[in-house]
Amino acid sequence: MNIRPPRRLRASISYDGTDFHGWQVQPGLPTIQGTLERLLSEIEGAPVVVAGSGRTDAGVHALAQCAAFTLTNPIPADNLRRALNARLPEAIRVLSAAETAPHFHPRHHAVAKTYEYRIYRGEVCPPFECRYAHHHPYPLFLPAMIRLAALLPGAHDFSAFATADEKDALGFSKVRTIFSSELREEPERLIYRVRGNGFLKHMVRNIVGTLLEGGKGNAGEKWLRRALEPGYLRAEGARKGGPRAPARGLFLVSVEYPEILEPLPPRPVHADPTDLDEREE
Repeated sequence: MNIRPPRRLRASISYDGTDFHGWQVQPGLPTIQGTLERLLSEIEGAPVVVAGSGRTDAGVHALAQCAAFTLTNPIPADNLRRALNARLPEAIRVLSAAETAPHFHPRHHAVAKTYEYRIYRGEVCPPFECRYAHHHPYPLFLPAMIRLAALLPGAHDFSAFATADEKDALGFSKVRTIFSSELREEPERLIYRVRGNGFLKHMVRNIVGTLLEGGKGNAGEKWLRRALEPGYLRAEGARKGGPRAPARGLFLVSVEYPEILEPLPPRPVHADPTDLDEREE
């Protein structure tokens, strides 16, 4: 019997998340991961698991999500890309595909991610903008928002900007390092871009909601500095950041990896072996 050796493949995926219930497989619901796994399983003739760099939430888009999967099918990587794009819905495109190290994992090997949030400021939001931007035509004091965004770089406890989830009981750290955080103004738009070593569930959208509150005069620099301190939420009078901005304005822009993919250390004993991807947005 001729047994074909398994190959690990890495792909860059772009998608419009409007009509999907996020990245992660959900029974009976259209998801990005579920759609990819179904088509890859048809090509492989056996079940295929697709791991992503993170679980984008329902309605969130990606310019370049990173995914990885293992196949024994010998189809060349670029031919696989063409075959998938011929079968995928137009809202999902495989930008590139290539063989990678057998131990590559798109989340565990990632060293940085960049997200962008788009706010449309015009009085009337054009129909070609409304799926991809949060429409906010109301008065905002932009200098205050820019100052708040500039306070975020560094290693901070982002508990005040994360939505509670099932991992909280396990005591996972909510400290993340932000490398850059910038709000810029364009004609009729505000663009917030943030790059960091990782992000918590709903973290970017809660940060954007906080910036908007700052533009309305409801959140200041003193409060934000306190909110980033360890243990802030246990303090008297503490309040969460936000309110959370809508999903449609958020894009996963890029995921960065080291040039050399070192073997991953053993997973902690308390880690859930089925939890391949961290929930982010």
